[in-house]
Formats: sequence, structure tokens, C-alpha cells
Amino acid sequence: MEIPTIDFSELEGENRSKAMEILHDACENWGFFQIRNYGIDSKLMEKVKQLVDQHYEENLKESFYQSGTAKKLNNKENPSDVDWESSFFIRHRPTSNIHQIPNLPQGFSKTVDEYIAEMIKLAEKLANLMCENLGLDESFIKDAFSGKEGPAVGTKVAKYPKCPEPELVRGLREHTDAGGIILLLQDDQVPGLEFLKNGEWFQIPPSRNNTIFVNIGDQVEVLSNGRYKSTLHRVMADKNGSRLSIATFYNPAGDAVITPASKLLYPLSYTFGDYLQLYSATKFTDKGTRFETMKELAKGSNGFHA
Repeated sequence: MEIPTIDFSELEGENRSKAMEILHDACENWGFFQIRNYGIDSKLMEKVKQLVDQHYEENLKESFYQSGTAKKLNNKENPSDVDWESSFFIRHRPTSNIHQIPNLPQGFSKTVDEYIAEMIKLAEKLANLMCENLGLDESFIKDAFSGKEGPAVGTKVAKYPKCPEPELVRGLREHTDAGGIILLLQDDQVPGLEFLKNGEWFQIPPSRNNTIFVNIGDQVEVLSNGRYKSTLHRVMADKNGSRLSIATFYNPAGDAVITPASKLLYPLSYTFGDYLQLYSATKFTDKGTRFETMKELAKGSNGFHA
């Protein structure tokens, strides 16, 4: 079983329909996928990873191994309510906090800002493609995510350090992501990320050649009326390696009002007799069109019940 992979270079050519099918299936049946050939300079990606690693080694590594979490594990305690990770969160949109984060390496802010500008373009491209596959207006997800100042964007920067007792603790406990579209630039050597697929944990391999891993958050599941799924995932602790994770979240703004796309909802509150009346005249047409007609009629016109 292989992770669905969307080749962005095929979205502009004769293989577009096939690429769109792969994306739709991944969103419906997996909740995660990976993308390649997405047009971002690999040197920028490598520089982001190098600066994150540098910041961890110079400022966070020593304090992590002296933390309460590490001490619990050294004492063979079972810290079931904590995660074996060293992380911090950068807010980008609508306002940034990057200049408030202490001890960042020289060039970190400028490089990350360039990277995030590309990630936002990529997230919005994916949002548009998802909308196209769902039969929605291209901007539906972006518009739904936009509060007064547009969607919210932030990045969780994490290292999952070498763990002396990986059987006692998770790198990150099982969860789904609360937000929208998550773009992950991860380690190219150390594994650990796992997603639940058909009741079994599916291991996500390290990302070679800066392949971006994407997963769907809870709000896309709500907007799509359950068509596209957010999926449980976790990070396993590793005894031999320290794993890098740079996850950018393209999320609704705090004041965004989330509701399923009306076009994807089934019609509500009608009698079966009313449905049969319509069905008799439209039996050999698409049921989706029939459902849309029922939704309109159920609003109160022509004697149908609201």
C-alpha cells in the first residue's frame, strides 16, 4: 500500500484528470497524501531545515533533556500525558510573532517568511483543487476560512529527539488536526510519523527530495460534509534518530464561521410522496440534480414541507 502522490507538473497537461482523481481519492479515503514537483526552490527548503536544526542544537536540545518529561522517562516513569517533542509555534497570518521568538539564528525570519509565502500559495492551490473536485466554487474553502483579515496561517516547528525509552512514550500522541490543510516538510532520514488507515497504523516514510506531505484537518471534513476526512495520526519516539518536523497550518481565522457547503448537504424535511413525485419525472437523470431540486423545493415552495 503506497501513499497517494500528486505530481503537480501533471495538473497542467494531458494527465490532469488522472491527477485530480488521485487527489479526490486521497482526500476521501485516506485523509493524507504527498505532493511533488510543486515548484518551490529546493535550496529554500534545505535552508529552512538547516536553520531549524541549528536553532534546536544551539538553544533547545540541552534544555529538553533537562526537562520534566526527560526526567520522568529517565526514572522509568510512564509519562502517558506528555509528548517526547521539543517544539514552538510561529504565527504568520493575520499577524506574525516571529520577531518575538528568542535566539533565532541569523536569517531565520527572512528565510521562513519566504518559505511561508510559498506555502500559502501551495495551500490555496490545493484548496482550489479540492473545491473543483467537490463541485464547489473555486474559492469556497478560502472564503470559508477567511475572517475579517483572511485565513490564519501558522507553523509548528518540532524536533523529536532521540529517546532512551521509546516504548514508554509517544513523540506525539494520537490526534486529528483541528484546522484546515496541513503542509509538512519533514525529516529525510528519521521515520516516526504514522496515520491510521483501515484500522491499522500506516508508517509514513521520511520525505526524500523535499516531498511535501499533506493531511486534512477537521474543518475541511466539516466543510465537505464528511466527504473529505481528517485522520488520526501520531509520532513514534525513536531511539536512534532525532526527527525534524515543520508543519504549516492553513486554518480558518478565529472569527470564521464554519458550516458544511450547502451544495454537499442532502435535502432536509420532505415527504417521501413529494420525492416520488419528482422521481417519476426524473428517474433516468442524475440523482444529484434531483437532490438539489428537493433542497430548493423544501424551502417552502410548491407545497413541499420545510
